[in-house]
Amino acid sequence: MTSPSRQKKGAFAFRPSLARLVTTKRLLARIVLFFEQLMPPLMPVLSVIAFYLCASWFGLFRSVPDWLRIVLLIAFAAAFLVSLLPFRTLRWPKVAEADRMLEERNGLPHQPVTVQEDEPAFDTPFGRALWREHQTRMAEKIAALDAGLPRPDIAAHDRFALRAVPALLLVTAFGYSLSINGGSIRDALQAAPEQVVSDPAVRIDAWVTPPSYTGRAPVYLTADGNEQAPIGIPQFSGLTVRVSGGKTAEKVVFRKATGEAQDIAVQADTKPQQTAASASEQQTAAPASQALVAQTHMMKLQENGALEVNGRRWSFDVLPDKAPEIAFDGLPKPSVNGALEIGFTVKDDYGVQEAHAEIVPLENDPTATPLYPLPEYRLDIPRRNARDAKGVTSRNLTEHPLAGKRVRITLVAKDAAGQTGRSPPHEMVLPSRPFNEPLAAAVAEERQVFALDTRKMPQAIALNEALTIRPEETIPKLTNYLLLESALARMKLAKGEDALKDTAQYLWEIALGMEDGDLSLAERKLREAQQKLADALDRNAPDAEIKKLMDELRKAMQDYMTELAQRMQNAPMQPNQNAQNILRQQDLERMMDQIENLARSGNRDAAQQMLSELQRMMNNLQAGRPQRGQQSQENSEARKQMDKLGEILRDQQKLMEQTFRLDQQLRDRMQRGETDMGENDPLLDEMNPGENGEPQDQQQGQQGKEGEQPSDQMTAEQLREALKQLRAQQDALGKQLGELQKSLGEMGMKPGPGFGQAQREMEGAGRELGQGRGQPAVEGQGRALEALRQGARDMMNQMMQAQQGQQGQGPNGQVGQGDQNGRDPLGRPRRTQGPDFGDDVKVPDEIDVQRAREILDAIREKLGNNPPQEMERRYLERLLDIQ
Repeated sequence: MTSPSRQKKGAFAFRPSLARLVTTKRLLARIVLFFEQLMPPLMPVLSVIAFYLCASWFGLFRSVPDWLRIVLLIAFAAAFLVSLLPFRTLRWPKVAEADRMLEERNGLPHQPVTVQEDEPAFDTPFGRALWREHQTRMAEKIAALDAGLPRPDIAAHDRFALRAVPALLLVTAFGYSLSINGGSIRDALQAAPEQVVSDPAVRIDAWVTPPSYTGRAPVYLTADGNEQAPIGIPQFSGLTVRVSGGKTAEKVVFRKATGEAQDIAVQADTKPQQTAASASEQQTAAPASQALVAQTHMMKLQENGALEVNGRRWSFDVLPDKAPEIAFDGLPKPSVNGALEIGFTVKDDYGVQEAHAEIVPLENDPTATPLYPLPEYRLDIPRRNARDAKGVTSRNLTEHPLAGKRVRITLVAKDAAGQTGRSPPHEMVLPSRPFNEPLAAAVAEERQVFALDTRKMPQAIALNEALTIRPEETIPKLTNYLLLESALARMKLAKGEDALKDTAQYLWEIALGMEDGDLSLAERKLREAQQKLADALDRNAPDAEIKKLMDELRKAMQDYMTELAQRMQNAPMQPNQNAQNILRQQDLERMMDQIENLARSGNRDAAQQMLSELQRMMNNLQAGRPQRGQQSQENSEARKQMDKLGEILRDQQKLMEQTFRLDQQLRDRMQRGETDMGENDPLLDEMNPGENGEPQDQQQGQQGKEGEQPSDQMTAEQLREALKQLRAQQDALGKQLGELQKSLGEMGMKPGPGFGQAQREMEGAGRELGQGRGQPAVEGQGRALEALRQGARDMMNQMMQAQQGQQGQGPNGQVGQGDQNGRDPLGRPRRTQGPDFGDDVKVPDEIDVQRAREILDAIREKLGNNPPQEMERRYLERLLDIQ
């Protein structure tokens, strides 16, 4: 390649772009020349390779003896090495050769490329100038150089066109290789397969049965085994081969992809039965007894391979069964009564068979002797869409001793093939039953102490004795004192595992009795009835059993509601209880009727889903217990923040109306031709032409004849200053919104993106007001209001989720339930409570209807006064269209 100093000679010295172009063209020309040298000696090499492929694809190597196969392989290798000898003369073309090729193929006279590096014979000033002019003129001819494509002139080396012979043979051999008798390029490197002779008297019936959980139909194999491609089948499919006819036992082999051969054994119940006969009879019937009865061979297919029997072959591509995937859908959370609610998502290629939550304690003493095993938590998997499902399961684990302890929860899914998938673990405190009675909580703690480790029974006895030190002051009811004494005696006498479990159950019943009386027993019966019905639906129980279990569920529900009504008969109404938080007993009856009808009609999945919803609803019922002061304080603080947000919304609305009014008055002054604004004022550019192409001043003149001018006598400059003074109010509202977001963060709530968007729009509107631009400010204020409403909706949703456990019971034995996204347990929208942001369609309250009428009357009165501004009149008409 030419050196850099050489490239700068001649016209290249003062035209660098030309030098780079010539360098690139030279490189391409040298590559073209190299390929012209390479292609003629490459033809023999390609011919040898083509002949080898033809011999392989025609099956030559597999049809000849091994010694001849080795000789042919050596011959092809020697021919290949000989064909490589001409490559010794290859060399990289020189620059001068590339220049000559460029000049010849582009038809350039006077050597314009090489002349750039030549020197004049006479080194005189005139001769040097003349030579430079000649180089410049020649350089102009180099701009369109083209190296072209290689021209190897193979015909000169192969005058008889013999190169077409291997090409035609190669195409023909490739087509032949796709047939069942075609060979492979690996045949030359491996021994020829054994020649298997097919017995036409043998009948082969073979089929593959996929597992039932895949939902696929059986695959029947053709009799001659001429499948062109491997048969795709699910993993763990059953292969059945039935062989009949013939005089000898036929060997059935499954050859794995690794080459390992596995004999498929005959099933025990299909082996030929030999009858008892005398020796002479056996000798005479020996030839006839060789005719075997039909034999059945079976195996499970778990990997790729091929079935070989009687000279026939079937290849299988086993589709692996992937392990199921399961993950949390949100964080597990407790319900009002302490039940654990877990949302999950599962995915599997053929469907999940079973899923559960594995709950293990974090503080695990290996030497401890727990009284109960780890809690069982079965997840409700929908059967119809078990391949990609999402669900929520609620289970009450408050009775387990681990309730209130920190645990690690891992979701485990299992498919029909026995494969399992696990989710990332989640650590949390296992929800426990909230006891409002201190004595009941102390009894439950005693039970938990020795239930987690039976060696700590003395510690539990000491706790019980501590409760009865001064019973006249700490235990007002004599019944509770007698129960504690009875429990103490049982704890001291309990020795075996059964006795310890009876004692633990007795203590738990005492704690529930102290807390809720007979209500806890009714709640337990209701939970047991729900679980029995869920199990029956899961195993497709008959309709008679479903009806019996539904009757038990209705009776348990009635007993629970009766006990709940008696408990709440004299209880005061809770502050969070109001008319919309009421769940009537007829609503529960309607849900149970729907569950029974769905189950009897065959839609067991929908019935099971509705039963799960009923369980979640009952878990979230509030049994009229007094609320804690901390929760009331949190509600009060949240209410204060909502009031602040309402004030910001009202102030922003008023500020937008004031800005709109001043902007309209300012435009009115401009339309009347006041000259204090200037021709280049930005407000002039914002004015839109009127309808039908008429200018605004003509329309204003026409409207002025119909109505009166605005009463405000402020000049345009004064109106602009008034707009600028509104910036302080806008900035103050933005500051209040920032403080509100900070307060929400301190409360543990995450401000939604709407608040951030509103603050940015407020800042933009403030800048527009500072410049006296009313219309852009009004648009920004409108966007700020919409963003505030969106942020308020997000804020309300977070508060509803945080307060979803606040529920109560009504005066007529009706049970209240916490707010569920603004809807009652049956999914119907509730009446309005608190500020409404237009989220849902609702029946308005009386105060809302009265306020709406007042607003509509004010709009009609304003429109009846025939406002002079066309924009204002259209705005009022659009407001009336909303009704």
